[in-house]
Amino acid sequence: MASHSVQPAATGSPTRRQLREASRHAGAPRAATAAAVAVTAAPAARDHRTGPLARWGTRAGVLVTLAAVTVAVPLSQQAARSDDGYTDAQADATLPSTVEALTSSPSAVLPPASLVSADATAVRAQVDVSRSEEREILPGCSGEAGTDSANGQLPQSDLCYLWDGTTQLRADAAEALAELNAMWVTRFGTDLCLSSGYRTLAEQRAVKAAKGGLAAPAGRSNHGWGLAVDLCSSQTTGAQWEWMNDNAPVFGWENPSWARPGGSGPYERWHWEYTKGVMADGEYYG
Repeated sequence: MASHSVQPAATGSPTRRQLREASRHAGAPRAATAAAVAVTAAPAARDHRTGPLARWGTRAGVLVTLAAVTVAVPLSQQAARSDDGYTDAQADATLPSTVEALTSSPSAVLPPASLVSADATAVRAQVDVSRSEEREILPGCSGEAGTDSANGQLPQSDLCYLWDGTTQLRADAAEALAELNAMWVTRFGTDLCLSSGYRTLAEQRAVKAAKGGLAAPAGRSNHGWGLAVDLCSSQTTGAQWEWMNDNAPVFGWENPSWARPGGSGPYERWHWEYTKGVMADGEYYG
């Protein structure tokens, strides 16, 4: 009777159980598993021509390959993911670089470009000048004036423009009236309305010709000294008129006694004078 022998399975290839356990524990991609099978397939084809030692060496190589796939691949996949499902590469892409982080400060924190200078002394000088201008009630007006000029012939250096940009007064009178105006604005919300201030000699002649006895002779008017203003008629009655009488004297301005009812001159509620200057250098009629 002929004897039949069963050929043992190729000892160089992994069993189905080994492959199933490797796939379950590793969760490795199919490509990795295919690579492992491909590595073991070649030795299997030659296994029947090699000896026992060679076959055991092949089996050891297969086990090492499977161990590498089982351990290294899951660890690398787990390390590449963050807790919220994003990979480290994705997270890095959303973060600013070091340069961006250092240069992304809000622009409001930086000083104005006009003040950026290597010379700290120059910067402080600019700031001091700016603050000084803010403190001036009339920017550019010194508040001081000479008294050696003739009526109606004051030099421009002795005069200052008021807030309306057209009316002028002698510097000391202008500054005092500007302080009064600041209080007026706080109370009424608008500037004092002025119809006249300093008058040159020629302007005095023109006013005298137009108004006759209501105007002082040319060369004798306190407008010619830059020490008198005429208010708009809307401010000579009611609450505004009362406020002026109560507060203007605090700043040295008054509606002179001769201009009030019963005074020696024409009745002029609109005419106000800088009393201190008039008493010292103007035409004072006490």
